[in-house]
Amino acid sequence: MIRLTVPMMILLAFLVTFVACNAPPVPLDDIVIEKTFTPERCDRVVKSGDFVRYHYIGMFPDGKKFDSSYDRSTTYNVFVGQKQLIAGMDKALVGMCVNERWMIKIPPQLAYGKDGYGDTIPPDSILHFDVLMLDIWNKEDKVQIKTYHKPESCGRTVQVSDYVRYHYNGTLLDGTLFDSSHTRMRTYDTYVGIGWLIAGMDQGLLGMCVGEKRIITLPPFLGYGENGDGSDIPAQASLVFDVVLLDLHNPKDEITVEVQSLPDPCPRKSVVGDFMRYHYNGSLLDGTFFDSSYSRNNTYDTYIGKGYVIAGMDQGLLGVCVGERRRIVIPPHLAYGEEGTGTKIPGSAVLVFDVHIIDFHNPSDTVEITSVKPENCSRIAKSGDFVKYHYNATLMDGTFIGSTHTLGKTYDVVLGAGQVVIGMEQGLIGMCVGEKRKLVIPPHLGYGERGVDGEVPGSAVLVFDVELVDLEEGLPEGYMFVWNSEVSPNLFSEMDKNKDAQVDATEFSDYILQQVEEGKGRLAPGFEPQRIIKNMYDNQDRNKDGRITEDEFKLKADEEVAHDEL
Repeated sequence: MIRLTVPMMILLAFLVTFVACNAPPVPLDDIVIEKTFTPERCDRVVKSGDFVRYHYIGMFPDGKKFDSSYDRSTTYNVFVGQKQLIAGMDKALVGMCVNERWMIKIPPQLAYGKDGYGDTIPPDSILHFDVLMLDIWNKEDKVQIKTYHKPESCGRTVQVSDYVRYHYNGTLLDGTLFDSSHTRMRTYDTYVGIGWLIAGMDQGLLGMCVGEKRIITLPPFLGYGENGDGSDIPAQASLVFDVVLLDLHNPKDEITVEVQSLPDPCPRKSVVGDFMRYHYNGSLLDGTFFDSSYSRNNTYDTYIGKGYVIAGMDQGLLGVCVGERRRIVIPPHLAYGEEGTGTKIPGSAVLVFDVHIIDFHNPSDTVEITSVKPENCSRIAKSGDFVKYHYNATLMDGTFIGSTHTLGKTYDVVLGAGQVVIGMEQGLIGMCVGEKRKLVIPPHLGYGERGVDGEVPGSAVLVFDVELVDLEEGLPEGYMFVWNSEVSPNLFSEMDKNKDAQVDATEFSDYILQQVEEGKGRLAPGFEPQRIIKNMYDNQDRNKDGRITEDEFKLKADEEVAHDEL
């Protein structure tokens, strides 16, 4: 027995290896498959009759390459099981998944046999193919839809002839991205079901809700077919679209209105020509916010039904009550159309407005008066009267403005003297002491378009709850002083205390105040006495020299033009 040394053992091992590397291929009775990569998901496997697209490298058992689809930069596209391939490949591809990679070994009898193939493949060659499966479809395939998110509320779904806006990622079946609306940061906008899209997408979008997300898979004959798109989509490629629907409308759509809160009672509803103040939140149909009056802390104020706002809002604001909340959904042809606003509102966008009506009025409105009179109402307020009243003031939505009760005193004015807004004067006329009135005053009879800074918004309707506490009868129109008794024929000499044939301001004032104190005369109530007396004196001082002479002195009844004088 010969004992081998270690160096001899190493040499023997080397010789065995050398012989094995140069040994002829082991004959194969059938195909042999080595799965070099299998994806985690395998939604579909190749069946006989399927059309496949795959890449391959063809090699002899010694590793020498004889062909490769990669070198031609195009996949191999063929029907399986229809004798368009060598028998071994026809058999081997069945059962493969997309993105799966196999090493397929095919014996000569299932390849090119004894004849070989020209100068490329010798007779009786065993062939090895490194195959990567990229696409599988069948002539019987239809559009496949998988919805992976659906909103809880779905009031409407896509129908034929609807116009939609959606985002998508488009990939081949192996996951290769060929297009995305997200990268362009712009939705894809189109009509559905009328041939504006590839046939499979026309089908795949039907029935979607706004906010829904779905995977739409379509075979090439419902996509770009035998020619592809000439750039990123190969010929005979199945397409996968990951779609989220953002917007949906039909050119025949009108606005839709959902009343969310309706006040009771509602004594009046808005009509064309009313001026309205309202708050709103504006969003797109998918909920994307674009504007809000609340963020500006100011209502939106406008005429309605007159073209001052978009047509859909003009319609949606008709027939509302003060205090009402409603949702108005406006299709783009009644909003900002195909162009949008160029900023926050995209072209062809459906708009959703959540609206709260604060108040409205009409330029023809007068003061609205609701009265509760006491049993005894013998004297009523008229122009020139001095009145004292309490009030609570609010806006139409109940927002507090002010109250005399918080001040602990009445509000005192002379009616007709312009001391309050016109609507309040009109509302106080005809009241008797103890009467209570509710006055609704439109802004053109209140504080107008400007309002009162920090207190009353512009164009605001005012609501006053008024109680008349006291009433002092005023003087006739044009008079600030009247005599309660016969006028003395020696009036001038009685005023001229120092008998210098002229009356100075002090003499005049002392005399008038004495007459009032003795009840012989009466000053207009509600005004400062000294201011009235000064005005009377200035009117008597014709030449403005600071003195009244007897020639200048005249009674009111003797004047052709009204003056605040005797």
